[in-house]
Amino acid sequence: MILKADSLGGAFITYILQREGAVPIVTQTEVRAALKATVGRRGMSDGELDALAEYVLSFFGYESEVIDNRLDVDDRDVFYMLEEAGLLSTRQEEVFIKKGKLWRIHYWILRTVRIKALAHGEGPAPVHESFGLSNAVPDEVWNRQVAPNS
Repeated sequence: MILKADSLGGAFITYILQREGAVPIVTQTEVRAALKATVGRRGMSDGELDALAEYVLSFFGYESEVIDNRLDVDDRDVFYMLEEAGLLSTRQEEVFIKKGKLWRIHYWILRTVRIKALAHGEGPAPVHESFGLSNAVPDEVWNRQVAPNS
């Protein structure tokens, strides 16, 4: 990354020299299918899923990131819901402005690879597999009584 002063000379703007790889573009159909596989399980109608897919893509366009400052409170709530569903993630950038203060910039990242996977039938991992350790513990351990302290 390179830090350069902006045109006003007050803040620094970062420029990425080289991306680590091409970010795949997702279509509205793929976003809708990924939404149906995740948040759609909460009983959202097809019309609501279509509207949500269009709404999300309206922020990103052909980019994979959007700056958090563009969002209002309601938009941010939706983005947090989509982050919990695994469709978005966040990153933070810290730069020093001319006055020596630290300026934090938050970004929302569209998880395009994950969206494509969900859209093409690779569903989210079942919850019970996440807690495999407790499934391996024998039942007698869970039923064991602890001796009272004397």
